[in-house]
Amino acid sequence: MDFSRIRNIITRYCVGEEPWVDSRTVYIGHKEPPPGAEAYIPQRYPDNRIVSSKYTFWNFIPKNLFEQFRRIANFYFLVIFLVQLIIDTPTSPITSGLPLFFVITVTAIKQGYEDWLRHKADCSINECPVNVVQQGKAGRTQSHKLRVGDVVMVREDETFPCDLILLSSSRHDGTCYVTTASLDGESSHKTYYAVPDTMAFRTEQEVDSLHATIECEQPQPDLYKFVGRINIYKDKDEPVARPLGAENLLLRGATLKNTQHIYAVAIYTGMETKMALNYQSKSQKRSAVEKSMNAFLIVYLCILISKAVINTVLKYAWQWSPDRDEPWYNHRTEHERQRHVVIRAFTDFLAFMVLFNYIIPVSMYVTVEMQKFLGSYFITWDEDMFDEELGEGAQVNTSDLNEELGQVEYVFTDKTGTLTENNMEFIECCVDGNVYIPHAICNGQILSAASSIDMIDSSPGGYRREHEDLFFRALCLCHTVQVKEEETVDGIKRGLHQGRPTSFYISSSPDEVALVEGMKRLGYTYLRLRDNHMEILNKDDEIERFELLHVLNFDSVRRRMSVIVRTSSGEVLLFCKGADSSIFPRVVSGKVEQVKAHVEQNAVEGLRTLCVAFKRLSEAEYQEACYHLNEAKLALQDREQRLAQAYDIIERDLVLLGATAVEDRLQEKAADTIESLHKAGMKVWVLTGDKMETAAATCYASKLFRRSTQILELTKKRTEEQSLHDVLFELNRTVLRQRSISGLSVDCLDFGLIIDGATLSAVLKPSQEGAGSSGNYREIFLDICRNCSAVLCCRMAPLQKAQIVKLIKASKEHPITLAIGDGANDVSMILEAHVGIGIMGKEGRQAARNSDYAIPKFKHLKKILLVHGHYYYIRIAELVQYFFYKNVCFIFPQFLYQFFCGFSQQPLYDTAYLTLYNISFTSLPILLYSLVEQHVSVETLKKEPSLYRDIAKNSLLRWPVFLYWTCLGVFDAVIFFFGAYFLFDNTTFTSNGQLMTTNTQMMFGNWTFGTLVFTVLVFTVTLKLALDTHHWTWINHFVIWGSLLFYVIFSLLWGGIIWPFLNYQRMYYVFMQMLSSGPAWLSIILLITISLLPDVIKKVLCRAMCPTATERAQSTRPCLTVEPSSIFMLSQSSSRMSF
Repeated sequence: MDFSRIRNIITRYCVGEEPWVDSRTVYIGHKEPPPGAEAYIPQRYPDNRIVSSKYTFWNFIPKNLFEQFRRIANFYFLVIFLVQLIIDTPTSPITSGLPLFFVITVTAIKQGYEDWLRHKADCSINECPVNVVQQGKAGRTQSHKLRVGDVVMVREDETFPCDLILLSSSRHDGTCYVTTASLDGESSHKTYYAVPDTMAFRTEQEVDSLHATIECEQPQPDLYKFVGRINIYKDKDEPVARPLGAENLLLRGATLKNTQHIYAVAIYTGMETKMALNYQSKSQKRSAVEKSMNAFLIVYLCILISKAVINTVLKYAWQWSPDRDEPWYNHRTEHERQRHVVIRAFTDFLAFMVLFNYIIPVSMYVTVEMQKFLGSYFITWDEDMFDEELGEGAQVNTSDLNEELGQVEYVFTDKTGTLTENNMEFIECCVDGNVYIPHAICNGQILSAASSIDMIDSSPGGYRREHEDLFFRALCLCHTVQVKEEETVDGIKRGLHQGRPTSFYISSSPDEVALVEGMKRLGYTYLRLRDNHMEILNKDDEIERFELLHVLNFDSVRRRMSVIVRTSSGEVLLFCKGADSSIFPRVVSGKVEQVKAHVEQNAVEGLRTLCVAFKRLSEAEYQEACYHLNEAKLALQDREQRLAQAYDIIERDLVLLGATAVEDRLQEKAADTIESLHKAGMKVWVLTGDKMETAAATCYASKLFRRSTQILELTKKRTEEQSLHDVLFELNRTVLRQRSISGLSVDCLDFGLIIDGATLSAVLKPSQEGAGSSGNYREIFLDICRNCSAVLCCRMAPLQKAQIVKLIKASKEHPITLAIGDGANDVSMILEAHVGIGIMGKEGRQAARNSDYAIPKFKHLKKILLVHGHYYYIRIAELVQYFFYKNVCFIFPQFLYQFFCGFSQQPLYDTAYLTLYNISFTSLPILLYSLVEQHVSVETLKKEPSLYRDIAKNSLLRWPVFLYWTCLGVFDAVIFFFGAYFLFDNTTFTSNGQLMTTNTQMMFGNWTFGTLVFTVLVFTVTLKLALDTHHWTWINHFVIWGSLLFYVIFSLLWGGIIWPFLNYQRMYYVFMQMLSSGPAWLSIILLITISLLPDVIKKVLCRAMCPTATERAQSTRPCLTVEPSSIFMLSQSSSRMSF
C-alpha cells in the first residue's frame, strides 16, 4: 500500500505546512472514460451562479443587525435601551431607542440599497445567454446553468461565461486573441493556444466526438498560474497526455477578439472562477482619526461611569439621615424598602447611567459615515484630476480613509509607469561595444533606417557582421509581440495609412514594442507569427522564416526570457534577453567588458537597458532541452519549480551579443510634485526593480535627489568590500556626526540613501545566532533612513516592497504611510500601506483595482494630498471634537442638577429635547461644515505645501486639544446651569398661588428652568460652530440659522398645542411663557456671550502671539467668501467640479 499520500497530508496539516491543494478531474462533455481506463468518479461542482451580494431576503435583518451591534457605541446604546425597558429609569426608553433606531435604520437602508444594486448586477450576469454544445448541436442556455465539463461555443466580442480550457478555434493555427481589460486593465491582445490534438476540430459534431478528461489543480486566485493536463482517448490505445498551462486557460470576464469563434470546456464555474476568487474582501484599514475617536469614546465612557458612581454614592450618603430618606412626593413602596441595599444601589447606578448616557454621541458615527461617503464625491468630481487622454478622473474605492490623506508622512512610489510615463522609445543599441543609432545624422545628412548606422566603423568585418545579424534577429524573435494589420476601436480603424492597411505592434510590455519598433527602424521588421513560424524582413528586403520551437517565458525571478527557434537551414538557436544582472553571470564569451561599460553609461543617463545573448544548440542538446521542458510541463505538482530548474539548465553557456537602451520619460510635473511633498514634510522613497544607475538618474531628474544631496550607498557591491555590520555603523556615524556638527543648518543634513534588494534582505534576514543582531541591524537601518530626506531602493522584488512599507509602519514613531504604483508588482505594497493609491497606467489596472484611491497621473498626488487630504482632516477633526464638546455641554448641567434635586434622578430636560438634540437641533450644521469648510483657499494650499505640516501627526486630535474642547464644554455647561440658577434665585408667590421669579417675572418650575438652560445650550453650540466657519456659502447660512429657527418653531408647537397622544403635557405653555419675559431674553443673550467669550479671547491671543502657518496664511489671504455651495451637486452624478 502506498502511504506517501497519507504521509504528505499528515505532514502538511499537522506539522504546519500550507494546506495541500488536491487536483480535480473534469470529463469533457460529461462522457465517461472508455472501459479499461481509470474509474469514473462523478464529482459535484458549484453551478455558474455569481453571488457578490452580502445578504438575502431572509437573512438581511438578522445579519445586518448583528453586524451593526458589533460596533461598541451601538451595542452600548442597545444595553441602555434595554435597561430603560427593564427597570424604572428617570427618562423614557424613547430617548435612547429613537436615536438608536434612527442610526440603525439609516445604516441598514444604505447597506440594503448597496446590496440591492449588487443583486441586480448578479442577475444580469447570471441570466446572460450562452451557447452550449450538446449532442452535436449548439443550444442556448442561461449562464448560471453551466456546469463543469460543458463544452461552450463563444463568438467574437463575447465575454467568457466561466473559466474555460481552449479546445479549438476558427483560426487554423488553433490560437485565439483575448483582451483581459475587465480583469487586469490590459487592453492589449493576448494570444491563447489550443493543444495540437484538439485544434483541428471545426464543427459541433467534431467537438462532441472528443473523448477526453482534464486533470488540473483546484481553483486558485492567481490569474496568471494554471497547472493541468488533458488526457485524450483514441480507440483503445493509451491516452495521449498534453500539458495545460496559463496559455490554454480563458478567464471569466475576458473578451474574445479577432477570432470568429472558439470551442472550450468549462473548468471552473461560479464562485470558483479566478475572477470570483480575486474579488474577496481585502483587510479593513482604519484611519488614525477613527482610532482617536475610539480612544476618546473610552475616556467619555469612564467619565460616564464615574458620574454614575459619584451620584449613587452621594445619593445614599444624603439619604443616610432618616429625615432625608425620600422626598415626600417620591416615597418608596414597601417592596422597594425590603430589597437588599446592594440591589437598590445597583439599580440606582443603572438609572444614573441612563440619565447621563447622552455624553456618548451615538449619532457621531452615522454623521462621520455620511461625511466620508458624501465627501468622497469631491475627489471624483475634481476636474483638475481628470485626464483627457484616458478620459477618466480620480476614483475612490474606499471612503473610510479620506482624512488619512492629510496625515501622510512617508510616500513609497514605484518608478516605471509612476514617476515615468512607461512610454518607451528605442534610443540606441550596442553590439560588441559598437553603437547603433536609428535615423542618426552623419555629416549633416539623415541616414535611412535601413543603413543600420554604425557610428564607429561603417564596414564591419565578417565576425562582427555575423553578431550584428544575430543581435537584430534576436530582438525580432525573442518577444511576445503581436502584429495587427487593422483594428476597429470605437468605430475608428487603426492601422490605416493613406488608405492602405499597415501593421502595428501590440504587447503587454511597452519595452518589447519599443525594441521591435527600434529594429524596424534599423532595417529588420518583424512581420508575423504564422503556422508556428516567425517571419522577419531583413534589411535586404528578404523574408526569413524561423520555426518557433519553445518560448521560455519571462518572470520576475529570472528577469529574462528566451526562445528556441529553428532556422531554414535546420540550425537550432536559443536567443535570450534580460536584465544585465541575470545575463552576465550566464555568459561564457563575447565582449563583456565593452558591453558592460556601455550598459553602465546608459544607466547613468537614466535609460532602461537589456542585454541580449544567444546559444547554438546541437540536436542532442535540443532533445535534452525538450525532455526537461516536457517533463516539467506535464507535472501537476510543483510545476513552476520544475520549469525554473529546466530553464536554468537550458539558459547556460551563452554568448553575449550586445545591449539595448530604451528611454522612459519622466511624467509631467513629477519633479514639481515630489518637491511639493518634500516641502510638506513628507519623506519620499522610490522602490523599483531597475538598476541602481538608471533609478538614480531618474531620482535626480525628478528632484528626489539634488546636486547638493550627499548620497549614502548600502549596496551589495559595498558589502562585498566591507561587512554589512561595518557599513551600517559607518553610515550611521556619518549621519549622526553631520547632524551634530551642522546644528541648525538644514543644507548640511540633506542625505540620500541608496539600497538594493540583496542588501535589504541581509538587513531584514533573521540571524542564525539569534534575533539580537538582526533586530539591531533593523534599528540602525531605520536610524539612517530617518535622517535621510530621500531613499532609493533598487533591484526590489514585489514582496520586498511590502516588507519595506511594513518595516516603516512598525517603527517606533508609527508613521502614516502611502504607497503609489501602477503595476501588479505594486499591489503588495499598496495593500500594506495605510493608504494605497493606484495609477491608471499602461501595466494594467490591478494596482488601481486593489488601491484605496486611483488617479490618472502621478502629478495628481499633489492635489489629492495637499488639498483634499488637508480639507478632509480639518473637517473631520472639527466634527469629532465638536460632537464631544456639544455633548459635554448637554449632559454636564444634568449632572449638576442632581445636587439640587436630592440625587433623585430627575431629568433636567424634556423627553423631546433629549431625543432630538443630536438628531435634529445640532446635527445638520456640523455635517455641512464637515463637507464644505475651507479654512484657507485651494490656491493657497497648492502654493504653500508647508501648511500641510500644521496638521501632521494627528495634531488636531491630540490629547491636549481634546482636553481643551472638553474643558471648554464643562465651562460652558457651568455657565448655562448657574447662570440660569441665579436668575431663579429669588422667587415669590403670586396672588393665585404660582411661584414667580423676582428677576425675570417668569413662572418658576423644573421645566422652565430646564428649557432656559437648553435654549442657551442650543444657541451657544450652534454659534460656536458659526465662529469656527471660515468659508461661508448661502447653504451655511440656511442650515445654521435654519437649525436655530427650527428649534424655536418646534418648541412653540411642542408647548403650544395639546397633543392627543400624550398622557400628560408638562411642557405646555412653558416655552412661550419664557419668551414673553424681556429679562429672560437679555439673560439668554448674556449667557451665550459669556460662554463664547473665552474661546474668542483664546483665538485672538494665539493669533497675535504665536500664530501657526495656517493662521498667517488666513490673515494674508482672507477666505471669507460667499459662493454657491457644492453640496447640492451630490445629486448630479454627471457634474464635474474643480475643487
